[in-house]
Amino acid sequence: MKKSLLLVLTLFSSGLYAQEHFAGINTSRRTGIINATVNPAELTNLKNKYEVNIFNFSANVSNNKMTFGDLVGGSDDFEDMIFSGNEPVNMKADIEILGPAFAYKIDKWAFAITTSAKIKADIHDVDTGLGRALTTDTDILDIAGSYITAGSNQRVSGTSWGEVGFSAARDIFENDTHKFSGGITFKLIFPGSYANMAADQFNGDIALGTGANTGDVVLKNANADINVAYSGSLADGFTDAGNFTDFFAGGLNGFSTDFGFNYRWKDPNNDEGYKVNAGLSVRNLGSMTFKDNNNVSKNYRLETTGAQEFNLSQFEGVDDLKEVEAILQSDPNIQFVDTKSDFKVKQSAVLSTYADFKVYNNWYVTGFLQQRLSDESKNDQLIAQNIFTVTPRYSGEWFEAYAPISSNEISGFTAGLGVRLGGFYIGSGSILSAALGNTNQADAYLGFRFGF
Repeated sequence: MKKSLLLVLTLFSSGLYAQEHFAGINTSRRTGIINATVNPAELTNLKNKYEVNIFNFSANVSNNKMTFGDLVGGSDDFEDMIFSGNEPVNMKADIEILGPAFAYKIDKWAFAITTSAKIKADIHDVDTGLGRALTTDTDILDIAGSYITAGSNQRVSGTSWGEVGFSAARDIFENDTHKFSGGITFKLIFPGSYANMAADQFNGDIALGTGANTGDVVLKNANADINVAYSGSLADGFTDAGNFTDFFAGGLNGFSTDFGFNYRWKDPNNDEGYKVNAGLSVRNLGSMTFKDNNNVSKNYRLETTGAQEFNLSQFEGVDDLKEVEAILQSDPNIQFVDTKSDFKVKQSAVLSTYADFKVYNNWYVTGFLQQRLSDESKNDQLIAQNIFTVTPRYSGEWFEAYAPISSNEISGFTAGLGVRLGGFYIGSGSILSAALGNTNQADAYLGFRFGF
């Protein structure tokens, strides 16, 4: 029996959009606007007085179930692989597009105007037994008899939005050996589209249906708090990739802030060089409000006791949340709790810290840490993952080569490679580990900028 991918996988059914973005180049010695996306204080370290960003694109997908080799050469179905074993499924996909941007330095100050468009799609702590019941062709007898209990909030969510940022940075202290600077970015947020399907504190038995449900997979003795929310084009379905691209459709309806500090231990043998460049920043402090005409955020309570059954087969062929909402409203086992039209979604606040050390001549090594500050289980929260990256690099004036080696919360170990030629760069945080077929992440990025 083939179930709909909606509840767990349709966010990715139009392709695996390939979460540290721009790994390696974002801490490059050739300081630019990309560095300021990690820490706005880096603007005072711009290599040139003026910096122009033309276009930068980064795509990343990570999961805890499948390797790159499974994706490109596995004989099993996607659903069979992602819902194997007993560990809950976690998958995070991001696209980040940095559009036209401009920055300049004047005396101790530096300023920038940036534009960007972003897409996020996440599967968070989804029980594999429930996933198999909803999405695989496994025989009913193989599924029946499973018991599901999940203390966390199982979520499938998707979001798109646009941003316009205004940044300022200033040198706070500087002498012949040391420099200390601070910076801040205010971002105007333009919500695009949003969808969230979640089941919190879920428990129940997967069983064979009886009576009118004979031949179907059902839930018995089940309890869960369910949230269904959508806004904009994602209300119409996840299978059309175009539904993720309404970046600025909701108008100006949100704000967020980044701020950070930077320290440099100067290199006495190089006027523009350093022995150590280190920074600390907090990013994405803010939220956005969705106010589209089709806005829905509704909470329900699922309860089945005794002979009552909740028929999972109702979701077969469903491809959008409006249909899910209609099913929930018509099922006698579902109790309506509350609803609201406009709703806020919080940005994924993170703490970032890094240090780039000069080893010898043009050889450097960078350590980078990203730590999530928000509770990703909440229905009104965008999700980020924790990351630690070490990047050895050769960094010359016009040529740079680097190899980011990371430990990611979701995908584990990854190793990548990137190069920069003048203002052009291209790279991946996982291409080396992907070549071995044993990485749970796929990502790539490229971009072009110039200074004068």
